Amino acid sequence: MALRLEDKWIWDSWYVFDGQRYHAFYLHASRALGDPVRRHRNPIVGHAVSDDLTNWTVVRDALIVSDSPAFDSWTTWTGSVIRDDNGLWWMFYTGTSREDGGDVQTIGAATSADLMEWTKVSSEPMVSADARWYEKLDKTIWHDEAWRDPWVFRFENDPSTWHMLVTARANHGEPATRGVLGHATSTDLLNWDVQPPLSSPGQGFGQLEVFQFEIVDGVPVLVFCCGWRELSAERLAEFGQRDATYSVAVRADLTQIDFNKAKAFEDPLVYAARIVKGRDGWYLIGFVNEVDGQFVGELCDPVPVTATVEAGLVRR
Repeated sequence: MALRLEDKWIWDSWYVFDGQRYHAFYLHASRALGDPVRRHRNPIVGHAVSDDLTNWTVVRDALIVSDSPAFDSWTTWTGSVIRDDNGLWWMFYTGTSREDGGDVQTIGAATSADLMEWTKVSSEPMVSADARWYEKLDKTIWHDEAWRDPWVFRFENDPSTWHMLVTARANHGEPATRGVLGHATSTDLLNWDVQPPLSSPGQGFGQLEVFQFEIVDGVPVLVFCCGWRELSAERLAEFGQRDATYSVAVRADLTQIDFNKAKAFEDPLVYAARIVKGRDGWYLIGFVNEVDGQFVGELCDPVPVTATVEAGLVRR
């Protein structure tokens, strides 16, 4: 495996290339917790570096929770890293707080000059779900307020606007399939305007996690994941009780997205996978979830991938 820690579980990860080395940021938690389900409330954002996406050296952790009161006083969860026009690195990440019982997810950021030492921007969330379009906390409908896993990028033809893709749920439709692609925009990375979702509910998913948008060998692709318990009855009957990373080819401007066309990446079947542009093409890296009913918690070796309009991500 590309990255396995003897004393810790690893799950969601995100990557950036600094011009010389690849940096992996990932959620990890101590195996001393015993029950791997407990990792979700005890995560740290770890950090490792590599020259080849296969051999990783663990360096100092990037983020831990804040003291109360803060939007991330309970957990620091999945995010993404970008570099602004002044050379400053930004990590956008998910937080939950002890003040509200950890059921409301919001998004904040930290900055770094060198990708090693990070300073949080604020103890207050920078982006939250907007009730005009998105489901707010109602445990009679869903177990939490989904607003997490920020993926931040700019379209090549519009460098003035930053876009954030978010795991979210619509405030209408059949509760079991309200998963949508949440969206927010900014011109300065500090002030964000929440926008309507870029997809419609009722497309087979209760939630779509860990989004990533890339142009892979000329094909615009969205990558995401979903656990089998959050699939529609029709998709579950087709795919079975398997948690998977999915992809779907989309329009370059992210209009008219249809997640009904999404296909699972099954070779290998890993979760929360990211795609990383290596020195000789694109690679997929995700975490090994369960094998024979046991949680594994380690990152797979990089899988060479390309994309087609018909199938989304495929092995190359």
